[in-house]
Amino acid sequence: MRPFAIGLAAALALGALVPAAVISAPKESKDKPAVDAKAREAGMKEAPAIVQAANSGCTVTDARLIGADKKSNTSYYEVACQDSIGFAVIAKKDAAPQLFTCLESNQPAPDGKPSALACILPGNADPKAGLKPFLTKAGVACDLQNARAIGSGAKNSYFEVACKGGAGYVVQTTAPANVAGEVVANSCLLYEDGANVSCKLTDKATQLAIVDTLAAASGKNCAVKDKRYVLSTKTDNYFEVACNDGKGYMLQQTAAGGALARTIDCAQASFVGGGCTLTDSVAAQTEQAGLYTKLATKAGFDCKVEKYGMLPSNDPKTEIVELKCANRPDGAIGLFSATGAKIYDCVTSELNGYRCSFSKPDPVFPRLSADLKAYGKGSCEVSAVRLVGRNDTDGFVEVACSDGLPGWVMSYPVNTANPKSKEILACNQAKGIGGGCKLPTNTLKK
Repeated sequence: MRPFAIGLAAALALGALVPAAVISAPKESKDKPAVDAKAREAGMKEAPAIVQAANSGCTVTDARLIGADKKSNTSYYEVACQDSIGFAVIAKKDAAPQLFTCLESNQPAPDGKPSALACILPGNADPKAGLKPFLTKAGVACDLQNARAIGSGAKNSYFEVACKGGAGYVVQTTAPANVAGEVVANSCLLYEDGANVSCKLTDKATQLAIVDTLAAASGKNCAVKDKRYVLSTKTDNYFEVACNDGKGYMLQQTAAGGALARTIDCAQASFVGGGCTLTDSVAAQTEQAGLYTKLATKAGFDCKVEKYGMLPSNDPKTEIVELKCANRPDGAIGLFSATGAKIYDCVTSELNGYRCSFSKPDPVFPRLSADLKAYGKGSCEVSAVRLVGRNDTDGFVEVACSDGLPGWVMSYPVNTANPKSKEILACNQAKGIGGGCKLPTNTLKK
């Protein structure tokens, strides 16, 4: 990949052709060049149309003509933009204009001398401030302290920003930079040091300092021994911490606000980037399996947990866990919270929105047969089951019988552990429930 700076270096080299009289214009003070009134008048007259044609989304609030090279029919401008970053503009006759952000054009020329295209308009006095709308668009909360231009390619522009507190981001947007276009901000931790796109304003140790803050907010008694960045999604960043007591956690941080969203025990964190590597996750999983064995047994489900899997939970105080048992063929879905536990077998779990993957529903057939027997349908030994549907209070399952005779539709209350069937309907009575019976032996013959 070509270095991003090639285009800018060429532009700055061209900038050396700007008439010396313009570059060495009188100064208002020792450090602040004056903006010549005639240059500003010419800039405001000519630059807005040029910038608009470049698809930068810049509403020009101020402009100046830096200078012109008559031999190449090239004019140079600086523009300040409303609610966006300012630009240095190279406009050559019969060619598309080139726009470089003030963060780019303020860089020294290839020979180390000050850039002839440096921004001096009052609206561009703090070029990095022009990135704030881009950070807002990207959904990143950043008290901006420093920024630099990484470079621009044919389609994208890249910037590094450093935030108060040590966080840093690489901001990617269109070329030329346009806040109305796509804007993405990724943590600096996502990039390797020394790569074509990488961070230089903060180091890894500074960027990882946030982990100590997140760990302190987790409520866990964890003296941080080691820490690492794991991965980022569009909405969250994930870090791993290892504690002096041997325990470990994944810390989920919201990318937008930077706050702690969730603390995940390493025993349950295999779904995050392959799980924990700083602690013994196998030992943690064994310990956690023992805990779920105790919780399930206390809830009336005798299960020596051999394997477990975490399911998404909308309640941070409730864990939803699929259980595979070493001492019985049927698995279950367990809902565990500080106030108690609720266990669903692998049939009624589907009525409540959870599907077992470790075990099949077949081991539940005897329990369904017993429910039928309680309603005087003892001749039916359940051989197949199908989820029909549910409403706010009840769920319906269709069962087939091993003797090939027509089966039944059974209703169960939802959100209830170990439910008993409320009603048994013959297939010809259940036509209006989810389309009726559909298992092969239950299909009514004409």
